[in-house]
Amino acid sequence: MLQLNFPAYEFRFKNSENKVQIFDVIRKKFVVLQPEEWVRQHVVKFLIENKNYPLSHINVEKQLSVNGLKKRYDVVVFNSDGTIEVLVECKAPEITINQITFNQIARYNMNLKANYLMVTNGLEHFYCKMNFEQEKYEFLKDIPDFKR
Repeated sequence: MLQLNFPAYEFRFKNSENKVQIFDVIRKKFVVLQPEEWVRQHVVKFLIENKNYPLSHINVEKQLSVNGLKKRYDVVVFNSDGTIEVLVECKAPEITINQITFNQIARYNMNLKANYLMVTNGLEHFYCKMNFEQEKYEFLKDIPDFKR
C-alpha cells in the first residue's frame, strides 16, 4: 500500500480468499484492505496514538440519515458526555479533496453537530472548527488533543 502522510504505525494483516485484510481495532475484526480503508485505519491510529483519544470514544463506519437518505460516516470521536468532538471524512489517496468533499462532511455534520471536522485522503489533511452560530467553519493547523 501507498505510504501516507502520517507517522509509521503498526498494523495487523491477514490474507483471506486472496484478499488482504487489515485488523480494525475499533470494530475488532479484519476488514478488506481497500485504499480508503488504509486511510481510515491510519486516522484511527493517529487519533489514538498522537491525539490520545481513548479507543472507547471512537466509532467507525456507522450509518446516519441525511435528508432521509442513509449515509455512512467514516470516523467519529465522542466526548465523555456523548456529544461529538470530531467527525472525519476519509477518501482514497487518489481522490482529490475539494469543495464537494467539504459539502459532504458539512451535510453529515448538520445532523451530528461535531465541534471539529477532519477531511483527509491520507496525503492531505484539512482540519476545521465549527462555528454553529454563524453556520461556517474555520480552518485550523490541527485538531485538539483529547482533554481528560
